[in-house]
Amino acid sequence: MSEQVGQGLAQGWCALSALHSRIEAHIERALQAGHELSVREYSLLNVLSGQHSGEGGHLRMSQVAESVLLSQSATTRLVSRLEDRGLLSRYLCPDDRRGIYTEVTDAGRALLAEARPTNDTALAEALTDAAARPELAPLVAAVRALPARTA
Repeated sequence: MSEQVGQGLAQGWCALSALHSRIEAHIERALQAGHELSVREYSLLNVLSGQHSGEGGHLRMSQVAESVLLSQSATTRLVSRLEDRGLLSRYLCPDDRRGIYTEVTDAGRALLAEARPTNDTALAEALTDAAARPELAPLVAAVRALPARTA
């Protein structure tokens, strides 16, 4: 790989990292101020809220950790904090007594529903702010061009 190509990749990675950091910090401030939730807590509630009681509808802790981009131990600590707040509950898997499932409580679903517009608004604001920076504008355009995923 040529030095010029390597330098371009490094600059691109720095820009991507900067965009992520700016967005996450903006959303974090908004969620904390409005709902006393961190970005990680919101993400966890959001992932777990997509579970269902049908075949394959519940995630194991390792799957949850992968979904929220945390280690399994960090995810377990996060689940414990949200469980202490009454936003999540855990129970044994009926098919495999070694497995533990985590479910969003009614209070957790209500908080997630309240926080979702805050998250969405903060994301849009952060992207708009970042788009005004020439080094971030192409990344923002790429993010905006991504197709919406359906659950």
